Amino acid sequence: MIYSEQYWNDVKKTAENIPCLEKLNGSSILITGATGMIGSAVTDILLYQNREKQAGILLYLAGRNKQYMAERFSGIEINKDYIFVEYDATKNIRLEIKADYIIHGASNANPALYTKEPVETILGNIIGLNTLFDLAVKEKAKRLLYISSSEVYGNKTNAKPYEEDDYGFVDILNPRACYPNAKRASENLCVAYAAEYGIETVIVRPGHIYGPTITQNDSRASAQFTWNVLDGHDIVMKSSGMQIRSYCYVLDCASAILTVLGKGKSGNAYNISNRDSVVSIRMFAETLARYTEKKIIFENPTSVEKAGYNLMSNSSLNAEKLEALGWKALFDLQEGVKHTIDCLRR
Repeated sequence: MIYSEQYWNDVKKTAENIPCLEKLNGSSILITGATGMIGSAVTDILLYQNREKQAGILLYLAGRNKQYMAERFSGIEINKDYIFVEYDATKNIRLEIKADYIIHGASNANPALYTKEPVETILGNIIGLNTLFDLAVKEKAKRLLYISSSEVYGNKTNAKPYEEDDYGFVDILNPRACYPNAKRASENLCVAYAAEYGIETVIVRPGHIYGPTITQNDSRASAQFTWNVLDGHDIVMKSSGMQIRSYCYVLDCASAILTVLGKGKSGNAYNISNRDSVVSIRMFAETLARYTEKKIIFENPTSVEKAGYNLMSNSSLNAEKLEALGWKALFDLQEGVKHTIDCLRR
């Protein structure tokens, strides 16, 4: 991550928009998947709170590679601004730290890996989450937040946005379904621990997240479109792009996560969606193309690419339940795309 003034301005604007963020002051927070697209944005908000608001939050950032963690948070001091915790979500390990709050975001979120590593995709969610619940029970954590996915809903017949109790069909014999099924099982593990051990749990279901924290190996369509234009190329689409998605700028997603962590009701799930950014994949690509003065060209996908595609034709989400907590999105699609490109160009 190359931090820019604009990015930190967005972080500041976002932090000021989170209701009851001060509730986390003086607490200890463990974040898995901290170098990922969403986890790093959550971390940046909390780092900002510590530096600018003297929040006194002790941050534990969990990952497999200490060097990669240091590179992602360049300019942020290890053992001063955060403590690195060695963690592999696919392995059942014992963590020796004390955390008041736990945010589990470690998971394969790359469609290319779903077909290549379906086993690790499942284990990274279920085993990784169980490891964190072992810690939560042992250390009497206040709350665990699980980052799930809109893919838990599966396919349904009508075009209405999904509400939190809508569930459609997922083919459990399709290897690509490793991702939504692992998310479904992990959500059930959350409510099981709440019922049996009294651990407070909350769940968030992000839609399609984009922003300047994307990595170059991200194979999701929105990320690939972004790298296409940043590399000076036209956008390459490998479908008609008519599938409807709930897009959300990554810092809006991060603010939603921290809102649910602080104010969400235990045992509940919350959709993360910007009501001003529910558009087709093609419309998202056209927004990028207009801002960067590029074209959209169409190609047929390879069989490997096609196998990794999201199986849902319409994954739009209703976020009224989240909005009732006092959350609102700050960046519409045009502003989010502009800030993404401007930050990454720097």
